[in-house]
Amino acid sequence: MDGLSPELVEWLAAGPPWVQHRLQRGTLAEPGGVEGTQTVRQAMLSHPLVQGLVGDLAQWPLPMLNSHKSARHPMHRLAFLADIGLRAEDPGMGAVVERILAHQSPQGPFQLAANISPSYGGSGQDVYAWALCDAPLVVFSLVRLGLGGEAPVRQAIEHLVSLVRPNGWPCAVSPELGRWRGPGRKEDPCPYANLVMLKLLAELPEYHDSPQVHSGVETALELWTLSQERHPYMFFMGTDFRKLKAPLIWYDILHLTDVLSRFAWLRGDPRLGEMVEVVRSKADASGRFTLESIWKAWEGWDFGQKKSPSPWLTLVIWEMLERMERPTGVACNVCVS
Repeated sequence: MDGLSPELVEWLAAGPPWVQHRLQRGTLAEPGGVEGTQTVRQAMLSHPLVQGLVGDLAQWPLPMLNSHKSARHPMHRLAFLADIGLRAEDPGMGAVVERILAHQSPQGPFQLAANISPSYGGSGQDVYAWALCDAPLVVFSLVRLGLGGEAPVRQAIEHLVSLVRPNGWPCAVSPELGRWRGPGRKEDPCPYANLVMLKLLAELPEYHDSPQVHSGVETALELWTLSQERHPYMFFMGTDFRKLKAPLIWYDILHLTDVLSRFAWLRGDPRLGEMVEVVRSKADASGRFTLESIWKAWEGWDFGQKKSPSPWLTLVIWEMLERMERPTGVACNVCVS
């Protein structure tokens, strides 16, 4: 499996409109190999599944956040829409952006609606608040939607970056959440918060070689190396972690390799290489990939089933593999892959 075959590109180009659109914007298809860019984009925007996600965001920041792992939560739907190429000016998205910006905390990050029980250190009241396991995803989405240069977004980025420690990003929350934090030691990094912060900063070239990113990356790779012994905040890197799953929502091997492969200086690291080879080994004879675990909330999408190869999953993995083949130090700051 040395590269993307013409047959595989043709299969992807015949996939759902979000796959076609992403393929057009990326680096995998041959120039001129996929036609009708605006037509494909319009087909994506008008697709019932995409329209359903946009509609789900109309009540932002509701519904109430009760689990950061909930694949139904609007923050994950927002991140996926931003990932497939929606923009702030697209139909329905302007109102969503306005609602997000209306809930900016005094510290800078944008708030979600939450209710933490007193038994877990919260107030038991409905509050608007943020945590380091949700705020980076919201800001990532705003950057992808085209708002990365806006003052409120830059304020949020600066505050989130400032929370880094020598061992990456910890479990951190806004004052409204009181003493609540995840099930771990205060001095430990939170693997998921660390991942989504790197995901955000991968979108910002000025941070790619920053001390903060180096700290977060080293933490992520050290956790891989010591995966048998260290499980901070009960995040494991065993069998479930290694299953292919989409969209990229939680702490798993594809999400981590997708993010880490975006830092050009890291591509030669053997620890990252080990993770990438685990993913690569799961391809079928045609270079296609099939889900090994699914989010029930995403049934109906091409990646919401485990019976046949998924064009979206295959495209995401091949983009990651293509990035890993670029010479160390060669970045692509204008393409989605």
